[in-house]
Amino acid sequence: MQKALIDPFQRKIEYLRVSVTDLCNYRCGYCMPEQGVHPDGHHKEYLSYEELARIIQVFVNLGVTKVRLTGGEPLVRKRLYELVAMIKPFAGLEDIALSTNAHYLEREAEALVLAGVNRCNISIDSLRPKRFENITRGGDLHKVLAGADKALAVGMKPVKFNMVVMKGTNDDEIEAMVDYGIEKGVEIRFIETMPIGPAGVSMMDQHYSADKILKRIKAHIGSDLIPSTDRSDAGPARNFHLSGTHARIGVISAVSDHFCASCNRVRLTARGVLALCLGQEDAVDLRTPLREGVSDSELEQIIVAAIARKPERHFFRENVHNIEFRQMVQLGG
Repeated sequence: MQKALIDPFQRKIEYLRVSVTDLCNYRCGYCMPEQGVHPDGHHKEYLSYEELARIIQVFVNLGVTKVRLTGGEPLVRKRLYELVAMIKPFAGLEDIALSTNAHYLEREAEALVLAGVNRCNISIDSLRPKRFENITRGGDLHKVLAGADKALAVGMKPVKFNMVVMKGTNDDEIEAMVDYGIEKGVEIRFIETMPIGPAGVSMMDQHYSADKILKRIKAHIGSDLIPSTDRSDAGPARNFHLSGTHARIGVISAVSDHFCASCNRVRLTARGVLALCLGQEDAVDLRTPLREGVSDSELEQIIVAAIARKPERHFFRENVHNIEFRQMVQLGG
């Protein structure tokens, strides 16, 4: 009988987000402090690609079908395609995705696709170069857009833009992002600011709700938004087709309208901590038993026991000013 990971609330865990580093070359205010997460220069010890691949294999044996490689910025870790090539042959693994700021994507996209990456999500909060530079504290919009174009050219599909909408900072670009998505064939997903870590909590006065975003988009296109019936790649997003186009947009409303009832994911940090919920402290150390020599069957038992502790939901709305226990950049989003 095929194994499956079922949490206490009868949710089937099929999606593993794997952070390969908590370093990033950008410093977006809602994600990372300006000095970075390791201002002393002493980076925590990361799992090797071989260790990551071993943990991923156990998860796939337990029924995980989708792996997303994240950071920090995953492409600051060298030769990421080597990890992709390691896990691509795993029987039962159907999808390998990437989340990136795309700064290095033009250089890396072809090797990643050849190794087995299917799709990518690109974090991009503005289409105005100077504003983009300010939001990211030094980012280069031209490199990001070039990376997106390369991803499309080498066959990543879909390519999605993730825009964190911040009141008074970039909310005047919602319509421009929609137009860009229609023009380029890129799916745009609008994300509410989330109170994760001190950086995220400090920016909650800029929260802009998904309902307001959808109202703006509907007025802009001059017709109704058509709810998507395809849930195969929806994840936490509510997706819509834009009438009269081939474009699709999505909203992720983690604060105003949580999606916990359908949560099918857990997160593995670069240091081997299994985070069971983005908005709760529940976590299990996998690195220590891994390095102490546990067998795969013992590691499997540890993971099954961890999933049995997965909480029912987060409490972003209720605890909007009190969720500071870890940085977004350390969790892989």
